[in-house]
Amino acid sequence: MKLEPDLLFGRPPREIAVAYFCLGTAFVAVNELAVASAIGSVSAWTSVHAVGSWAFVGLSALVLYVSTTYQRRRAVTARSELETSNQQLQVLSRVFRHNVRNDLNVIQGYTDLLSDRVDDERSRECLETIRETTDDVVEISEKLRIIEDASPEPPSGRIDLVDVVHEAAAEIDRADVSLTVDAPAQAWVRADDSIEYPIREVFENAVTHNDESMRRVDVSVTENGSTACLEVRDNGPGIPDDERAVLRAEEETPLSHASSIGLWLVKWMCETQGGTVGFETSDDGTTVRLRFESVDGPASTASAEETGRRTRCESDTARADAIADGNGEKAVDDG
Repeated sequence: MKLEPDLLFGRPPREIAVAYFCLGTAFVAVNELAVASAIGSVSAWTSVHAVGSWAFVGLSALVLYVSTTYQRRRAVTARSELETSNQQLQVLSRVFRHNVRNDLNVIQGYTDLLSDRVDDERSRECLETIRETTDDVVEISEKLRIIEDASPEPPSGRIDLVDVVHEAAAEIDRADVSLTVDAPAQAWVRADDSIEYPIREVFENAVTHNDESMRRVDVSVTENGSTACLEVRDNGPGIPDDERAVLRAEEETPLSHASSIGLWLVKWMCETQGGTVGFETSDDGTTVRLRFESVDGPASTASAEETGRRTRCESDTARADAIADGNGEKAVDDG
């Protein structure tokens, strides 16, 4: 029998204490009668012993009532504080994503306007710094939107991980990047379309935070039983230890914080998809491993391929029969 948590903990403290007291007194009575029957003398079951046991049950029921009432009040307070914090975060996120982003767009527009009117190199460098800084902040606002819009519910769909990997790889395939992809034809995982965001972020980090003259990115997709693993290796400087420690602790402090929200996006979005994230840094670069739950591909895909093969076989058979009958030329023309 499976008890629902709300069925027990959703009850008022008084009901929980009374139910405990009733069950406890009944258990004491049954237990005393069972002991007396085993001894063979009902007189061994004395009212004094029973009253002592019932007093203990009543005292423990009182303790249960007090502790349950206290914990319920703490839970109500914590829930109220959490709702307030969530509301504040939603307001700050909305202000940042809309108001601040609109102001940044204005700054970008005037930066472009000034860049056409400035002649000296120093001024152009300053304008380029302004442009890069505003682009970074706009990018952060976009990542915040992705995180905010992510559904907290476990994914129920199926996505071909190989397709997502190839799409992300195509965005970084350029002359200064040595890119290799080793993947099977398909690797279906339990996820939804938002799986593309952490994968794209990992690919972008492998290139953006790499100061080598030739940036190397080696990608592999493997399946091991119920798990599909995406591994991305690069020859960059790696993720600093303090940033990886922040991700492991899932907490930022004034003395320890991640320099980019991109790492948090990878972690949170993968966990939302039911996956896990692992980082490994060495002198040769960084390796990021994303693991997801493997599932069977859609049945419709296999059925469509089988139907296509059957249709082609029937067409070839009909053509061969027509040729054998001497009507080959007519059959070809009709096809």
